[in-house]
Amino acid sequence: MKRFSSLFALFISIVAFSQQQGKLRKVATVGFLNVENLWDTIRSADYIDGTKDIKNPAFHRSIPIDSIKFLEAEKYDGPWSDGALIGKKVVREQGGSEEFTPKSAKNYGSKIYKAKLANEAKVISEMGAQYTKTAPAVVGLIEVENRQVIQDLVNEPALKKYDYGIIHYNSYDYRGIDVALIYQKRRFTPTNSLKKELVIYGDSGRREYTRDILVVTGFLDNEKVAFFMNHWPSRRGGEAISLPKRNAAAALLKKQMDSVRAADPTTKLFAMGDFNDDPVSPSLKNHLKAQANPKDLSEETPYLNLMYPLYKKGVASLAYQDAPNLFDQIIVSKNVISDQVTKEYSVYKAEIFAPPYLVNKEGNYKGYPFRSWNGDQFTGGYSDHFPAFVVLQKEP
Repeated sequence: MKRFSSLFALFISIVAFSQQQGKLRKVATVGFLNVENLWDTIRSADYIDGTKDIKNPAFHRSIPIDSIKFLEAEKYDGPWSDGALIGKKVVREQGGSEEFTPKSAKNYGSKIYKAKLANEAKVISEMGAQYTKTAPAVVGLIEVENRQVIQDLVNEPALKKYDYGIIHYNSYDYRGIDVALIYQKRRFTPTNSLKKELVIYGDSGRREYTRDILVVTGFLDNEKVAFFMNHWPSRRGGEAISLPKRNAAAALLKKQMDSVRAADPTTKLFAMGDFNDDPVSPSLKNHLKAQANPKDLSEETPYLNLMYPLYKKGVASLAYQDAPNLFDQIIVSKNVISDQVTKEYSVYKAEIFAPPYLVNKEGNYKGYPFRSWNGDQFTGGYSDHFPAFVVLQKEP
């Protein structure tokens, strides 16, 4: 297999988008982590109670398979979307749930689950800490099964003291995985959250169910911000064939970002996640119109891809089909970019986080992310992606 030594340099590969002098002042880390299949050990299904308000977590929740017989549900063969299910009570199976149980080939019991939680909590607690001396203020999560696994995660000793709140909606993803956001309650106050369903179709013309885009607005240390969590459609079937699906995701993301920005241009925007494309891919470059250089920012092109300089240096966040890629990215609005420290947050540094313990040190996968699974074997690792974060700074 090919090896990409550039991954060894990830931890020290830093891009600064300003020439601020002196030490950091008021700081905050915003980042995200693909937790690589964070499932609980119970085979589950989704229960949609369309008599509840759509924003109520009980509208669409994960339930143990054994509890279905106690719930009212009708047979349903229609499209899976919140709007179509208003007033209905239905059950939707999770495609990946059976794979992560004690009776599966993975032998996925409480011991592995607890190890997985501890690993992910360790990574989250250390993201950006070399600059801020604390855990991130806001963290996006990718590949979570349900709200309960997130609750278990933030209750881990490495994170519990930070009192993280949770924002999560179940999606209609065919496997049953979602995106979410956790935040330190003392630093971030959410004012609104919603999910935007990505409607895409396969070659057969049938709807393909994938992850939603999570949109969260609020105040980070009293500054108005918005976060957009993404996990775009994969390259399954080939990069070119699957590209229109990611183009559609880019168009949906741009629409949401433009809408928030139009409502209040002072809001600072952060779009992040696993885009399953590189910074130079058409989805990000042409459809989202994420710029590579701060000099190219304008009212017509207001979004900057913080990961582009790292990509040009050969930095990668994962290996897809044995080749290095930088799929994990953070994109910000132009009002987060400044060439000096002010009383408002601006970007200080953006990084792919890869300390030595997150990197495979030997074998065919030397230099790759130290992933949790090798087939059905739990490795004791962390994720098949390196996380990404941005450090913000301002005058105290």
